[in-house]
This record gives sequence, C-alpha cells and structure tokens, in this order.
Amino acid sequence: MRQFTIAGSDHANHTVQTRALHAYLRWRNANARHPDVLAAQRRERARIRSEKRIRWGGRPLSATAA
Repeated sequence: MRQFTIAGSDHANHTVQTRALHAYLRWRNANARHPDVLAAQRRERARIRSEKRIRWGGRPLSATAA
C-alpha cells in the first residue's frame, strides 16, 4: 500500500494523499485475489529478498550479520 500511494508520489498535501490511499483501498477491496495466490506472491518476494540479502525496508544485511 505504501509503495502504491507514497513512493514516487507528488501529492500537494495530506488530504490529497489520503484520498489517493482511500481510492487504492477501494480498488484493492473490489479486486481481491485468492488468498493462496497472495501467499505464493509473498513467498516469492521473500525468496527474492533473501537471495539479494535485502531486509524489509530495502536495507541490505550488514556483512557481520549472520
């Protein structure tokens, strides 16, 4: 949700940003996908992050972390 409404956005103010967020939530709720498909997509994204050694938030793992 954050990626869709905030990343790369150029909203004039918080009101406009909130409207964009609500519009996305309405769209997402109207276009819901099967839970098994969503779970498979989450697993695939986690696998890719693991291969690239990237934590949540885009920070790479430090060289000392195991």
